[in-house]
This record gives sequence, C-alpha cells and structure tokens, in this order.
Amino acid sequence: MTGNEPASTINRRRLLLASGAVVAAGATGSAGAILPRQRRPRAAEPAARVTARRTAPHATTTLETTARLGGAPHTGTYRRLDSGPGWPMVVREDIAPPRAGRADRRTPLACFVQFTDLHIADVQNPLRTEFLRSRTPTAWRAQEALTVAGAVALVEKVNTLGDGPHSGLPPAFVMTTGDNIDNNSAVELEWFLTLMNGGRITPDTGDPKTYEGVQNSGLPLYWHPGDPALRDFDKRRGLPLIPGFLDAVTRPLTSPGLRIPWYSTVGNHDDLPGGCLSPALDDFAVGSRKLLSVPDADAAAYAKALGSGDDPKSEVLKAILNRHAASARTVTADERRRLLTPHDYLAAHLDPARAGAGPVGHGYTPDHLDGDRMYYTFRIAENVIGISIDTTYRSGHYEGSLGGDQLRWLERTLAAHSSRSYDVDGRLVRGPGADDAHILVFSHHHSPSMTRRPDAARTDEPRHDGAEVIALLSRYPNVVAWINGHSHVNRITPHPHATAARSFWEVNTASHVDYPHHARLFELVDNKDGTVSLFTTLVESSAPHRTAPDFDDLSAVGLASLYRELAYNAPGLADSMRSGVQEGWAGGAGDRNTELLKIVP
Repeated sequence: MTGNEPASTINRRRLLLASGAVVAAGATGSAGAILPRQRRPRAAEPAARVTARRTAPHATTTLETTARLGGAPHTGTYRRLDSGPGWPMVVREDIAPPRAGRADRRTPLACFVQFTDLHIADVQNPLRTEFLRSRTPTAWRAQEALTVAGAVALVEKVNTLGDGPHSGLPPAFVMTTGDNIDNNSAVELEWFLTLMNGGRITPDTGDPKTYEGVQNSGLPLYWHPGDPALRDFDKRRGLPLIPGFLDAVTRPLTSPGLRIPWYSTVGNHDDLPGGCLSPALDDFAVGSRKLLSVPDADAAAYAKALGSGDDPKSEVLKAILNRHAASARTVTADERRRLLTPHDYLAAHLDPARAGAGPVGHGYTPDHLDGDRMYYTFRIAENVIGISIDTTYRSGHYEGSLGGDQLRWLERTLAAHSSRSYDVDGRLVRGPGADDAHILVFSHHHSPSMTRRPDAARTDEPRHDGAEVIALLSRYPNVVAWINGHSHVNRITPHPHATAARSFWEVNTASHVDYPHHARLFELVDNKDGTVSLFTTLVESSAPHRTAPDFDDLSAVGLASLYRELAYNAPGLADSMRSGVQEGWAGGAGDRNTELLKIVP
C-alpha cells in the first residue's frame, strides 16, 4: 500500500464511521516466489539457544488451513464456514535478493506474535453511535457482542503455539498494536487486561439482569437473534434466529491469560471514545440515556463531522444527543463506563496485580506517568530492539501522527542502537551504538493514515505524518520493519531506497474484530549472507471453523466460532468474497504468509 492510494482503500474506520461507503482494498501485487511450507535444516546454533527451544511442533496456522466460506448459502445470503486449504509462504524480494543456501546457513534471532484491533467492546455503552447504520449497514457489526469470547479463543491459540515454523523458536512475547478496546471506557480496559493476564470476565454492564443494547430494542435496523417475530434487516439477509444469544454473550467466561509476556501499544480507540470523539463526553458515557436512532438529517450531519475531523469537541454529536434525549432508551447508568484519561490507561497497565506473565507495565514504567508518555523501547532478543510509538491524537480524531518531541525521541533512540546512519542529506554518519541492533518499530496507525493535522489537545506541538516517519526510519539501515494495524487490512509494503540497506518493510495486520480475524506470528532470522529474513505467518483463533449445525452451541467455544462466522457474513462481504473483491481485507498472497528479505549493514 502506498501513500497515494485513496482514503477509501486505506482507512476502514473512516468507512465505518463517516463516509457510509465500504470500498475494499485490492490485493497487492508482489514480487517473489510462492513456496510450500517446509521445515528446512538449520545451521548449528549456540548451546544456549538450543536449550531454549521447545521440542513440540508448531500449532496449526494459516500455512496449513484457513477458514473459508462453505457451499450454498445457509439461508438468504448467510454462508457457513468450513476449513479450507492453507495459504503458501511467499518470498518477497522487493528490496533484497534471496541468496541460495540461506536456509542452511540461517540462525534464529527472535519470534513473537502481534495482536491488533481487538476492539473489546461494551456494546451497551450509551455513547456508542450505532444509529449511523441508517446510513450504511456496515456502521454496526452483528458480531460486536462477541469480542471477549473471540479474543479468549485467540489467547488460547497463542498458548498452544510451539516452535515457529521457520525459526524453531517459541514465541517470546505478544505485542498488541492498539485499539485494544473500543470505547475508551474503564470497564473495557478491565476486560482487556483480564483477557491478557487471565481471570474471569463478565462482559455485561448496566442492569445485570437485562441486556440494554440495540439487539432487543425492537428496531429492525439491528439483528435481534432472540426475537422470532421481528424480520429485521439482518434476518432478511439470512442471519439466524438464536434463542438465548443475549443471555449467553453476557455470561461470565474465563480467560487463561497469556503464558508469555506481552507489551502494549496504544491506539485511537484506547485514547478516545469511539476512536474519534472528544474526551469531554463522559457524562453521556456513564449516563442513563442511549440513543438508538436519529432522523436522517442528523445522521448525515454527524457522519459529515466525523469525515471532516473538524469537530474536535464533538459539538455536533453533543447537540444530537441532547436534542433527542427524550426519545432515547432509558438504560441503567454505570460508573464503570467512565472515559479513561491517558494517565488512567497507563496506571492500569502499571498495576502489579495486572502484570500477568509480565512485564509489570507491559512496556510502560512509572516514569511514563510524567507527561503521560506512551512510547518506549524494549529488548526483544539479543541484538534485537523493539520501539513502540504513540501515533494517536488526544482530541477527537481517528487519524494518526507523531508530535515533535516524540519524533526527536525516536531519532535519538534509533541512533543509540546504530553504529552508522545517514543524515537528511544522505551523508554517512557514525553513531554512538557499538553495534547495529536489528530494530523493529511498532505503532497503531500505518503510514497512510498519519497526517499533519494539528492536535487540539496539544496545539503548541507540530505534528508529523507517515511520510516523515518513513524518511526517518530509512536513515537507519538496521531498521528491519515497521509493524502496525488500524486499517483492518493485511498489507505488506516495501519502502525501497536507492541505498539498498536503507530499505525496510511496513507490515500492516488486519483486525481481530472484522474479517479476516487474524493475528500474526513473526520470526526474525540471520541468513549469514548479509541479509536477514522476517517471516510472517497469519494465525487464527482456536475456535473451530464450523459452527454448530443448529446454532445451538452457546458455550464460550461455540460463541467464538460464531464470532468469526458472523464477521465473514458482514453485509455484502460473503457475495463479494466469492468474486474476489474482498480479498483486499485478507490481503493478497504476498501480504499473508511471507519471507521478507532485508539487507543489513
């Protein structure tokens, strides 16, 4: 994906929340050969590394099998899922040539997993704006009440991963690249931290005896799984009647927690309600009035404000909420829905009781509370450094950027781990680093979604866009990849440079709330020929691809399978997938399971 592509192809959040039109990104053409997965012999490794490796084979990934649409529609346009063939591994040689014999020479350096865009959601929150579905069916998801069950199944899958299929190393940690929660609320953050660290979660708010969201509102705009009489929009499309669904999705369930450490990167939904609204809306979030529908003119005005991004105080939405308060549904107020400040978000991560498998803070330290800084660096492995950056605006916008202070910090951090770099004029500069550590950068936003829009919460600080970040990273030949999310699309983009060693990869991974529900396994290896390879392998949750024949399995496992299937049946998606149009969300072959070659200093 390049910065020249239209916004409709690169920012699905804009489509869902503002534009009212869904346009899927097309599959990426990529140079390289498609190879079947195979475990090749490795060169001798240091004894310490050998003893650290597991002997268990790796768990099933998308190299072996993937969820695919089944045969004829179940009813209407609703299609069941089945297990299909895996996706092959593609050698991407866009920025470095593959050299013969590298599989026999290479030694493993690091192995880890990326989660992104989990969007753990309290679907009964009064501040949610589901009413935008009157403009487009994709503005509300039928699967949103299942985010916790689906994420628990993803944690369970990671806990079963053995050796990485290419490096032989077990995953050492998980990095979440933002939008961990959906509405910037305290209760969602509590669920997310419990999900990652282990414990009991009750995905319910308000009245503990009664669901108070859109799915029992009586409005045909939304899927009512327990109402046989209402022929709502989604049932007409073929979504099933599932008695007991709302009771099941609000039942307690238990996450085993990750057995490996995890790190956190912040996203716009973690920082802002709805990912784009003003932090000054707390009274509505904890209040007792939930607006389920609005006149078309109000929906259009709100969508326009979201699209322009010129309403940082959310005055348009405030006016709509106040104007229609009398017609809003009365719900049970719940203080747990309070909006989070950046300080709250950091403090919750730093709570020792929420350390799980570690580390305490999950990348953040008490020093980050000074100024509420959400960027840091950490050691991935010997001679491999990770850098997590904060690309969010703090005043009502879904786009990303870096402030001047953070950009300068990023430059200093890159230089500290580099023995050489290039200045802005292309001159070679000797750096303070004794050796060139391999550097991996993590963020929520991907480069096309980062702009120079001023941040109303930090008006005195210039903002920097994705092109400027790419230019900075390309000055350091030891940068291997920039890994991110936000787009809800799998896309791997080379950032080539005339000086080949200054080229690097941008790896953008799809969400775990929308089709195709992927996490990504990364393996970094040294080919011992002046190149490294970064292997990427997509991972699905542990939930079976097939749902129960009569939709009567409402266990946690059954709900996780249903979560995936409902997402694959989003309005218009199943039909367009058959024609290949929606391959863009899953990415082309070169955006999925890959070997990404990179020349190193």
